[in-house]
Amino acid sequence: MSDPLLPAFLGGLPVRPEGPPAWPFSDADVQAALAAAVASGAWGQYHGEHVCALEAELAVFHDVPHAITCASGTLAVEAALRALRVGPGDEVVMAAYDYESNFLTVHAIGAKPVLIDIHPDTWQLDPSQLEAAFTLQTKAVICSHLHGGVVPMRLVMEIAHRHNVGVVEDAAQAPGATVDGKPAGTWGDVGTLSFGGSKLLTAGRGGALLFSDPQLHQRAKLWLHRGLQQWAPLSELQAAALLPQLRNLPAMTAKRAENMRELAVMRSRDPEGSVCGALPFGSRLRDTVAAFYKLGFHFDPTAFGLTRELFVKAMRAEGVAFDAGFKALHVGRSPSRFRAVGDLPNATAAHERCIILHHPVLALSRPDVQQVADAIAKVYRYRDMFAERPPSTRG
Repeated sequence: MSDPLLPAFLGGLPVRPEGPPAWPFSDADVQAALAAAVASGAWGQYHGEHVCALEAELAVFHDVPHAITCASGTLAVEAALRALRVGPGDEVVMAAYDYESNFLTVHAIGAKPVLIDIHPDTWQLDPSQLEAAFTLQTKAVICSHLHGGVVPMRLVMEIAHRHNVGVVEDAAQAPGATVDGKPAGTWGDVGTLSFGGSKLLTAGRGGALLFSDPQLHQRAKLWLHRGLQQWAPLSELQAAALLPQLRNLPAMTAKRAENMRELAVMRSRDPEGSVCGALPFGSRLRDTVAAFYKLGFHFDPTAFGLTRELFVKAMRAEGVAFDAGFKALHVGRSPSRFRAVGDLPNATAAHERCIILHHPVLALSRPDVQQVADAIAKVYRYRDMFAERPPSTRG
């Protein structure tokens, strides 16, 4: 009979038998808002009261004069680039470790991605790499805040504007975050948000753009419209579902940040916690509040004693939703599809070693967060036994 204290992957009992929490959570305010939209008949309108209210509240929440909603975060990035007049033959600088859709969007408008390395500690876009990437063809930079980290946007803006280069700040993973005293998404010339199914603000699909510059706002609005109507809009039902989530976002952001701090303390109290090779991302910026979506960890297979793939399988067996991070943009692609600045060693390291914890558990209770810490410690404690198992039992 198996020892119940063993990791579940080795035949023991899982830390979370019920598995990872589902997302989105059941929300009475969202259900009431959707029911009210249906009852009023507003749900069938193209750009009705709920979309207008959401755009107004997004602008107020982010302290910007203009916000536009649209069908997806990917579309928002494309509209932002087009507002900056990026087109065929232009270059767009971005981190070599980023969400793949941003890379593909640059190609979709006929421009060429220029990939720069990320910071070795934060695994975010490294502003010190920007100037080496700029050429006469450089039209824009895309900065994405990823995995609970943030890009130092003040420095990015200083460098980019010195060279007359526009900046798209992709805050798809960071709604509610504060970067050096300002809301994420408001540092760039255009900010973008995503309301995809797993996002912190979710409507299944959807996106938004944030503007301080009225001319950029007008350009994006014109591109997103055909005649009097937007051709890829957010629906009234989506907007109705998002409004109560936006109003509750500060409380949810604070809850996730509190639980993230608790998780860090729990890991530090573990005698092996500081050396076991799974350390969460952080930020050195002052006046910064992270938004923890797909919380990133630096995973060191040598220090932990397991491969990343086996660690993820073991944590999944415990009922904790860890996954590998993004695939780096320069890996497995023809060099003709991008221009790389240097060898990109840090992006390669992130590609090989980043692991991510899905955010729903961070919005639950302290005991739920303790389960995450316990699962990591449990798998680490029995790491040597994984190598002893026959390959047929590893899944």
